[in-house]
Amino acid sequence: MRTAVVLLVAVSLEVRAQESASAAVERHLTATVVLKGRENPRHSLADRMRAYRVPGVSIAVIHRNRIAWAKGYGVADRSTGKAVEAVTLFQAGSISKPVAAAGALKLAESGKLALDEDVNVKLRSWKVPNNELTTEENVSIRRLVSHTAGLTVHGFPGYAAGSPVPTLTQVLDGASPANTPPVRVNATPGSIWWYSGGGYTILQLLMQDVSGESFPALLKRLVLAPLGMSHSSYEQPLAETNRSLAATGYNAAGRQVSGNYHTYPEMAAAGLWTTPSDLALFAIELQAAREGRSARVLSQASVDEMMKVQKGNWGLGFGIKPTPVKWFFHGGADEGFRAEFLASFDGEGIVVMTNSDNGSGLAQELIQSAAGVYGWRGFAPREREAVALDRARLESFEGEYRSDQLGAATVRVDGDHLRITSAVFDGLDFYAASPTHFFPLTSAFPDIDFVLNARGEVTAVKGGPVTAVKVK
Repeated sequence: MRTAVVLLVAVSLEVRAQESASAAVERHLTATVVLKGRENPRHSLADRMRAYRVPGVSIAVIHRNRIAWAKGYGVADRSTGKAVEAVTLFQAGSISKPVAAAGALKLAESGKLALDEDVNVKLRSWKVPNNELTTEENVSIRRLVSHTAGLTVHGFPGYAAGSPVPTLTQVLDGASPANTPPVRVNATPGSIWWYSGGGYTILQLLMQDVSGESFPALLKRLVLAPLGMSHSSYEQPLAETNRSLAATGYNAAGRQVSGNYHTYPEMAAAGLWTTPSDLALFAIELQAAREGRSARVLSQASVDEMMKVQKGNWGLGFGIKPTPVKWFFHGGADEGFRAEFLASFDGEGIVVMTNSDNGSGLAQELIQSAAGVYGWRGFAPREREAVALDRARLESFEGEYRSDQLGAATVRVDGDHLRITSAVFDGLDFYAASPTHFFPLTSAFPDIDFVLNARGEVTAVKGGPVTAVKVK
């Protein structure tokens, strides 16, 4: 009886500790860019969701090799008010890639594939077109999954509901109705690191060819089912039975994605539907396998290979963060969805998934907050120095601006800096780095430059690929 009471007390204390940890993460978000010599203010998760205009977010935190807690916040769909829960499905975007890479390594363990063999040896339904760049070096699985195969096509925009969806070979050849160029070798394989979703699309076709299975069925058998990732699927489009759990995506201007989300025939590159908790199970398995404590999907040797840096701090499927304790990571971006996956070699980690194109900034702030709460090193914000501009100069930038891409934006002076409000963000602070160049206190949005005419009057503002013209 006494033993039972002790165990109950221990469990109760642990539950309360984790509740406190989750509350602390929710309360201590800080900007990913901080002004030199100034304090970095803390914000609540609810405040930052409003600032970034993110409808919903789901989080799972890994602590000491297990899921410490998982929670949903906000809404999965604004029109219905459906709340985000821990089981709400999000599109993982490029986080699909490391899960697919694990499946390829599993096929290599069974002898069906070889990491350094020319993929054309086993490709049946299509071949990588050879050219002068492939005469001495080949396109191999190792190079596909580490982005060193020299292949084109960075990423994929997906296909809106009701649009024709191409076959995989049409995608690879850039043939109608594909909406991306052909995937071709454009640099000597092995010579450089060059991110290519096109490479993972070749991998998808290769895995289907050697297994004779559809990609969703194959990945379920090799990775998802063995790890209990029961809320994960590569089915594109999403099966009817799972649609009630799916979040609706929203673009940067807050508009709902047509049909709620896009379809991605490029499943290995961008097609995984999942939850933070399921991705946390994947991370925990890799952590355990690397230490020789499990081999439900991959052996210790395969995981070691996966985490070995090839080029550009990139392993086989993951980026490797060279902090005091190494972390493996990947971000994800599908139309209307942003996600971040981060796990360490010593059993810590976090997965954040959002249903907004503005979700990356929020996810980075959540990672920083979790790092502070759990004592993870190497996640300090970037420090930048602002220059002082007089009030008259700052006021010259005030006004209304409009772009075709994002609509209207308002620029106002707020003390010693500018505050910009738009469909993309609600009151984001920008500080001067020069008389016309300003930076935000977040790594999620680009610096901006104000454009002056010959008389020195402000006519527009440029940020990344977007130009907004001053209208008043």
